[in-house]
Amino acid sequence: MSYDPIKTKLENNKIIILDGGMGAELEKNGAEMDKHMWCGKCSVDHPELVRKVHEDYINAGADVITTNTYSTTPISMRQYGYEDLIEKFNQKSVQVAREAIENTNNETALAGSVSTFGNFYKLGIKAMIPGFNEQIKILSDAGVDLIILEAMSSQADIVEAMLNCSTKLNIPVWLSVSCVMDDQKNIMLGYNDTIDSDTHVYENFETSINNFKKLHSGPILVAHSDINITGKAIETARQNYDGVIGAYPNKGYYEKPHWRFIDDMTPDDYLNEVKTWIKDGAQIIGGCCGIGVNEIKAISILKN
Repeated sequence: MSYDPIKTKLENNKIIILDGGMGAELEKNGAEMDKHMWCGKCSVDHPELVRKVHEDYINAGADVITTNTYSTTPISMRQYGYEDLIEKFNQKSVQVAREAIENTNNETALAGSVSTFGNFYKLGIKAMIPGFNEQIKILSDAGVDLIILEAMSSQADIVEAMLNCSTKLNIPVWLSVSCVMDDQKNIMLGYNDTIDSDTHVYENFETSINNFKKLHSGPILVAHSDINITGKAIETARQNYDGVIGAYPNKGYYEKPHWRFIDDMTPDDYLNEVKTWIKDGAQIIGGCCGIGVNEIKAISILKN
């Protein structure tokens, strides 16, 4: 499928359903998580399970599915001794996702995930840029319909570096970033991955949006953020950005290499939250870690 149907729907103020988290769903289906590469190796080690999760999301109503390449960034693969397999792992993830789309015979778009996984800040921006460029090229050459820059948990200068690496692409680019709330109840660029870790606060989200939009005119999504602050982050984005906005939050916490669930919200509860985000201007809705097939199926009724 090309991106054209998604583009048309967005231009006509329609709702686009993105898929949910990959790693946790793979674990539910019996896949093992790698202590370094999380779920990244599954596309090669367990392609049938990755294909099944993609198909489950498509059948649940996802308009866009995402390649299992979040944790197969070149910098992380080199860090953990997989340098010779960077192209193989990323290409295999595209192939498996394409097979899922063909098997379901649906008009589903494929997003190539280019992330900051393993891009340790101490390495410096200059060291990260070749990896961003490499993964973008592999995925775009392999035939994804769009690139989603999953810059969650990243400082503003890393986000801007990713955006600069994507400027020459001839396919659409989406940007996703994570948000937290500081002690003064301000929405900030930042993250909190684990249940007992400190909250990482980088800068005011309003400032971030106004800087990112100088480099990016595509959709901006609030991702990998607590559901309870996602609504306020959407409001901030809407007030400062005229383009398409969206959200795919998480539920639970990371305890390496596993995502731990917190069963405090039913799919219907999630649907009710999503309705408020759409009312506030969000057009693209999905889920990150802990938001799975059942939640995506519940919100798919909002497509119009």
